[in-house]
Amino acid sequence: MNAFGQEFRVMIYGESHGPSVGIIVDGVPPGIALKNEDFIADLDRRRPGSAGTTTRKEEDLPKLISGVFNEFTTGSPLNIQFENRDVRSIDYSAIKNHPRPGHADFVAYKKYKGYNDYRGGGHFSGRLTVALVAAGVIAKKIIQPMHIEAILSEAGGQTDISKAVEQAINQEDSIGGIVSCRVVNVPIGLGEPFFNSVESQISHLIFSIPAVKGIEFGSGFAAARMKGSEHNDPIIDSSGKTASNFAGGINGGITNGNDIQFRVAIKPTSSIRKEQESLNLEKELIETFQIEGRHDACIALRVPVIVEAVTAIVLADLHLTQVR
Repeated sequence: MNAFGQEFRVMIYGESHGPSVGIIVDGVPPGIALKNEDFIADLDRRRPGSAGTTTRKEEDLPKLISGVFNEFTTGSPLNIQFENRDVRSIDYSAIKNHPRPGHADFVAYKKYKGYNDYRGGGHFSGRLTVALVAAGVIAKKIIQPMHIEAILSEAGGQTDISKAVEQAINQEDSIGGIVSCRVVNVPIGLGEPFFNSVESQISHLIFSIPAVKGIEFGSGFAAARMKGSEHNDPIIDSSGKTASNFAGGINGGITNGNDIQFRVAIKPTSSIRKEQESLNLEKELIETFQIEGRHDACIALRVPVIVEAVTAIVLADLHLTQVR
């Protein structure tokens, strides 16, 4: 559904063109220093503005509706809300009857019997990731001294990301990318196998990010082509440090004290300027149409900070499970 976590629990809400989007965060320990300024750096990293990103400009000022008093968390649920102001819903009038290929428009229409809010993708829009980033800011405070860093390591199959984005813009098309993430200062013992292993929990929340199509930890799919003698990570001291890290910092679903390392595959944005064909739901005919609106040529540019946020949410949940 729209909630995740056991000890650090989040519930997301809102639609792209509704009045607001937001997130309720429960299980936050009391006494954590928190003010609006704490959110700015990560929210700015998610914000569009560079070449290849949407021209939709939202202020993204977090409203701390509950759970904070005198700039400290109270221990009660936090409600963090973001208003939607820069919306142009008329751009999506054609989508009501022409679901975008590769998007959730068609399945949402079918699942919710036509009652879904299709404007800007509704509840399936990347707009909601602003709420995930906000929850991640709190989670990052809880998991210190663990530190998470994610970067866009390639886009459109190229390491020259600016060049790849420029080509996509000129071709009125879109491209995907690969986000590489690393967590340092990780303690031994996080993870609750079988079903709440570190990999399964991180993967669960990573796939809540729109446009994610794959994830691999450590050596990932390359492990299938290696021998055990190559892939095994020799333990070199009593802290659990290993000579290599093909396991990505996780053994048996439990952190082993080395860096957690994984990569995430982001697909190309569905909304492109090029003409496409799709089913007209009203006429039940295949028609050519063109998508209007403001969209990202490379949504992957804005994903690294979201990957950091959801990883922090998972680690905060596992950490609090461990200590309580």
